[in-house]
Amino acid sequence: MTTTLTSGRLILRPWREDDLDALEQVCADPEVMAHFPAVLDHAGSAELLGKLMAHQAEHGFTFWCLERREDGAVIGFTGLARVGFAAPFVPAVETGWRLARPFWDQGYALEAARRSLQFAFEELELSEVVAFTVPGNVRSWGLMERLGMRRDPADDFEHPGLPVGHPLRAHWLYRIDREDWRGR
Repeated sequence: MTTTLTSGRLILRPWREDDLDALEQVCADPEVMAHFPAVLDHAGSAELLGKLMAHQAEHGFTFWCLERREDGAVIGFTGLARVGFAAPFVPAVETGWRLARPFWDQGYALEAARRSLQFAFEELELSEVVAFTVPGNVRSWGLMERLGMRRDPADDFEHPGLPVGHPLRAHWLYRIDREDWRGR
């Protein structure tokens, strides 16, 4: 199943093999990746691309390639994914985003995330969507709050993919349910 979404300025579409260079540029930027364990090199970006494409093929959605409508520029990704690790809130579908720096502070992540949540609640008929980030990622949790997502500190967790003591292991969990989405 191939899902493509559109919003006012954006196209959220499945990834293609020829998107690798654009994905690599985003994931190799130390500022973009400041709240992740490491930047990704070519091989790491290729592995991520394969995972994104496989998730789309299996579930009908993914962190879609984010393309600007006006010029076709690939500016990053935004979308939905099944959480792939063990945690108290799993099974769950998360929303997430990663944009190239030249496209920050223009409302693209908010616009694309809103469209992703609309798809989650209206088309997939999910009852809830989560998002998570490290406490220091003010941009990301600020966007979660602008989306109407709420954090309960009792739900915060240690990311199992990082070793105990790692500075990025602590994560804040945000949630939004269908009723709250409809009420916005």
